[in-house]
Amino acid sequence: MIKNAFRKYIDNFRGFRREIWILTLVTFINRAGTMVLPFLSKYLNDDLHFSLPQIGNILVCFGLGSMVGSWLGGKLSDKIGFYKIMIFSLFVSGLMFFGLQYITSYIGLCISIFLIMVVADMFRPAMFVSLNVYAKPENRTRALTLVRLAVNLGFAAGPALGGLIIMNIGYKGLFWADGATCIIAILTFWLLVKEKKKPTESKEEKALLEASRESVFKDKPFWIFLFMCVITGVLFFQLFTTIPLYHKKQFDLNELQTGLLLTLNGVLIFFLEMPIVSYIERTKLDKVKIVSIGCFMMAISMFLMLLNFWAGILIIMMLFMTFAEMFAFPFSNSFAMSRAPKGHEGRYMAIFTMSFSAAHVLSAKIGMGIVAVFGYQMNWLFMGILGVIGTYAGYWVMRLVEKEKLLKSDL
Repeated sequence: MIKNAFRKYIDNFRGFRREIWILTLVTFINRAGTMVLPFLSKYLNDDLHFSLPQIGNILVCFGLGSMVGSWLGGKLSDKIGFYKIMIFSLFVSGLMFFGLQYITSYIGLCISIFLIMVVADMFRPAMFVSLNVYAKPENRTRALTLVRLAVNLGFAAGPALGGLIIMNIGYKGLFWADGATCIIAILTFWLLVKEKKKPTESKEEKALLEASRESVFKDKPFWIFLFMCVITGVLFFQLFTTIPLYHKKQFDLNELQTGLLLTLNGVLIFFLEMPIVSYIERTKLDKVKIVSIGCFMMAISMFLMLLNFWAGILIIMMLFMTFAEMFAFPFSNSFAMSRAPKGHEGRYMAIFTMSFSAAHVLSAKIGMGIVAVFGYQMNWLFMGILGVIGTYAGYWVMRLVEKEKLLKSDL
């Protein structure tokens, strides 16, 4: 039985082109090396002694840079090609990480973090375009899942390695590791993968795209759904903003212990997400309902943090957050794509991607602001209530989509 289950799991990884496997390896190297993010708030607080509102503002610059980078990366990928953008993004951001350790002023870090994220997050849309080009048409969805698994496996390794580096070398070691892995990853890609042009659009496809240009702004269910996605993002990004600080302040956890909790998240996702996604797709469960359940589980994880007298609650909280992530994120991506008219997918996905960058901005600013004025307990309460509001928004979308189906069936 175990052997059959293992074989079925492995079958999901067959049939990919060589370029996809190399892209997956590059993504893993890059993601495992992204050690600065989980410890950025602790570095700013412990080493540079910034106040919580200042840390919140720096993390806002992080999110704003991510939004600009995502938009710029998509636009330039269409103009000059994804291949050049991917190489530029990782190579230059790697060099920028080397230099970031020498900037210690508040204004300097706000500007530097913003610029680094503009360059670094140009990689994301370019990478999605490359998947569309290198993957076989019938394998594109699985190729995206494969890359997401590489991201999560890297996420499992990165925080634990980061914790060890901090304990043995200090925070500056993170910047060297992050920069080096960016450069190693993209040099591997450049040496092993040759540039391949993106398929050109036909005149008919261009006409369809132009005709549907305004449709996204009239799609009420899509915008309410985006509101829920922003809320799930705000709750999830607490893992990288307020929660690492809370670990130290409330339970006196060191960086390695915080890293191991984040590693638990990555390991569970790597082994369980593919089977869960496959099961939900086979049973054809409502995608919005699944995302709504994920949002509600995130709310529960925040409410659990109110129990501040037992460190074991951090493990239970992480379990709820991890399963919430597995329900919310893969299917939110899928629902957003399903709302897009033919030939208009890029516009929908660009707005969808930027919603998570916006969530990063809001998560840092709101979370740090509440903690600074009212304390951690009030932040967990606020975030939990926000998750309940997001869950209601999800069920509102479900009702609107059902009405749409009824109207179409009447016609």
